[in-house]
Amino acid sequence: MKVPTESISELRSRTSAGMLECKKALLQAGGDVEKAVEVLRHRGLSVAQGKKKRVTTEGIIEAYIHHTGKIGALVELNCESDFVARTDEFRQLAHDIAMQIAATPPQFITIEEIPEKEEFDPQTACLVNQPFIREPTRSVQEIINQTIAKVGENIKVSRFARFEIGHY
Repeated sequence: MKVPTESISELRSRTSAGMLECKKALLQAGGDVEKAVEVLRHRGLSVAQGKKKRVTTEGIIEAYIHHTGKIGALVELNCESDFVARTDEFRQLAHDIAMQIAATPPQFITIEEIPEKEEFDPQTACLVNQPFIREPTRSVQEIINQTIAKVGENIKVSRFARFEIGHY
């Protein structure tokens, strides 16, 4: 089957995946762009699961201050190498996560951090389970997994802080 260049370009613009990955996904999906998007998401999840145990000792600290100056967030985002920490993809992810923290005040990073006797809704209380503010149909973890697949290294949110004037 021959995959039209327009389909590859459309899939690439929607997912930011490489040309070859887009072509392979379209071949697997029989030329259907929507199915190819799901194929790439599934591949991203598989790649992320394979790298989950790898140590993340490099990274950056990103700050986001809302335009009103009344809400701000800091996030420490870690990866495996300083090379990846300097990439545009990684820096954009860190910025997006800091903005997510400012917009939707999470209390924990993952479900595992919730104290046993406490009851919280994981989708609102846990950062990685929240719907991503720029793409509400996907979770923050799915966005992280997409970047893991793109850069080829494990990525982990280590800690964050959120500040709001008048709230302690």
